[in-house]
Amino acid sequence: MEIPIIFQDEWLLVVNKPAGLLTIPTHKNETSTLTGLLNKTLKDEAAARLHPCHRLDRETSGLIVYAKGKSSQKKMMALFHAKKVKKAYLAFVQGRMEKTSGEIKQRIENQPAITRYRVIEQRNNFAVIEVEPLTGRTNQIRIHFKLIGHSLVGEKKFVFRRDFKLRANRLCLHAHSLEFFHPITGRAISLECGLPLGMKNFLEKHPD
Repeated sequence: MEIPIIFQDEWLLVVNKPAGLLTIPTHKNETSTLTGLLNKTLKDEAAARLHPCHRLDRETSGLIVYAKGKSSQKKMMALFHAKKVKKAYLAFVQGRMEKTSGEIKQRIENQPAITRYRVIEQRNNFAVIEVEPLTGRTNQIRIHFKLIGHSLVGEKKFVFRRDFKLRANRLCLHAHSLEFFHPITGRAISLECGLPLGMKNFLEKHPD
């Protein structure tokens, strides 16, 4: 599997993760993971082992940051923990959004959780939105939009797919941009990757 590289230097690697691939093994010990594939593919290029600095759900595609070595990982993860990394996602959600922008503030597993969003385009049965999670709870975006009655198109973990007429062959959630100051050099890093083919095809099949 070819994993597109979006950014790379001496300390960091940022790739565009395909949907359907775990970031790291779970308790089920799946062998096919993004981390494993990258370390196997780039072992001759990277002087140090690659370590993920955050995670994306198996079903989510998009930008993910790896560090080349534990020292770089620790510094990059500190930026995430200090909320100094701006992450934005593109998502398709079911139904018609009443507001063009807003914040969802509903606790997840009794922990504070805030998700900011803006509607990019409203179509007949779904909306294209940009989402910025201001906190980092597990499955936060998916849970929050389910709670407000606008589940993500292609969602099957938190809702029954049979309850929706509009379906997709993947979860329509893509981590499309990252902004942060490099933890080693201090350089401003701004990265983007466009919609994956599956989400583009969905838009073409549902033009209205």
